Amino acid sequence: MEEDNDLKIKELLTRGVEEIIDKDNLEKRLKSGKELRIKLGIDPTSPNIHIGRAVPLLKLRDFQKLGHKVIFIIGDFTGVIGDTSDKESERPMIQSEQVKKNMENYINQASKILDISKCEVHYNSEWLERLGYREIGEHADVFSVSNFIARDNIKRRLDAGKRVSLREVLYPLMQGYDSVAIKADVELGGTDQKFNLLAGRELQKHYNQEPQDILTNPLIEGLDGRKMSSSWGNVVNVFDEPNDMYGKIMSLKDEYIIKYFTFTTRVPLSQVDEYKKSLDEGANPRNIKMKLAYHLVSFYHNEKEAEEAQNYFINTFIKKETPQEIEEFKPTNYNLVSFLIESQLVTSKSEARRVVGQGGVKINGEVLRDLEYNLSIGDVIQKGKINFIKVI
Repeated sequence: MEEDNDLKIKELLTRGVEEIIDKDNLEKRLKSGKELRIKLGIDPTSPNIHIGRAVPLLKLRDFQKLGHKVIFIIGDFTGVIGDTSDKESERPMIQSEQVKKNMENYINQASKILDISKCEVHYNSEWLERLGYREIGEHADVFSVSNFIARDNIKRRLDAGKRVSLREVLYPLMQGYDSVAIKADVELGGTDQKFNLLAGRELQKHYNQEPQDILTNPLIEGLDGRKMSSSWGNVVNVFDEPNDMYGKIMSLKDEYIIKYFTFTTRVPLSQVDEYKKSLDEGANPRNIKMKLAYHLVSFYHNEKEAEEAQNYFINTFIKKETPQEIEEFKPTNYNLVSFLIESQLVTSKSEARRVVGQGGVKINGEVLRDLEYNLSIGDVIQKGKINFIKVI
């Protein structure tokens, strides 16, 4: 039993992990049997949690399964201020109303991964809204300006003559104080969060708390190879419908298949190694990718829906069949561009023109580039690979 626990701890500290501070201390505490307080905060800068953000949530789940207390913080206050850690330009402040709207389903989305009934869930406005200039000044005194401007992305902006606001300087203090407020033993976050995570350690020392250990995960690439980001739309969201989720994964670049298995799933690493070996020996990447898509849909939905999504993909894209069950939509205007907007296949006229111009829209199986085309009742409109709508 002890050997089994040691193996679980070893995988916890290695799978999808970039860096641990302080690894020896964390490993010692994990083996001591003490219940640790494991913290992760997410700012609701968009309505959806994507599987890139789910990487540290899965790590939280690993800690939870080992019997530790998970502290899930929704950054309703920090979300308004805005974190600049992963940005090459100033992140604008978000209106409080937008943040509230964004976070409406965050707990439900996190519940896809965590046992929320066993978590502590907090909104950091609970403690941050109560702070005044005296406390903020005290926190700021712990750090120097040179600490902040030495960060790579900040230094590049300053060297390029770009603006860096004082608001951005304050963000790490707020995230750091979150750790003080909930007495975190461990904090998780992406590699871009390292400065903010270290700020938590410094502020905990200031308040005579034992400094938290830190565990960072690398950021994963989105479907187009850039960093996964809601603002770029290259994401797979945990609330995506099964067919959409499966289809998106099948559009993933082949070189990221094993990374996705390692970071975004909990398929046993021995099985992941087998998939990697198969790919190295010339296996068709599509077949391995189908296993990845099936597993993710099973995890976020269920096996029945994963089976249906897989059959839909095979029939629609491998056998080139039009799906039997197609969403129907009755427009107010049968012009192609208007239909695309009304049916929410696109968000604007400019996107409609771009998609049509690039050959991304088919009518009854034929590519259509005529923006003035008027649809007829019964036409089947296909946008991209996975979106079909029938005109009624």
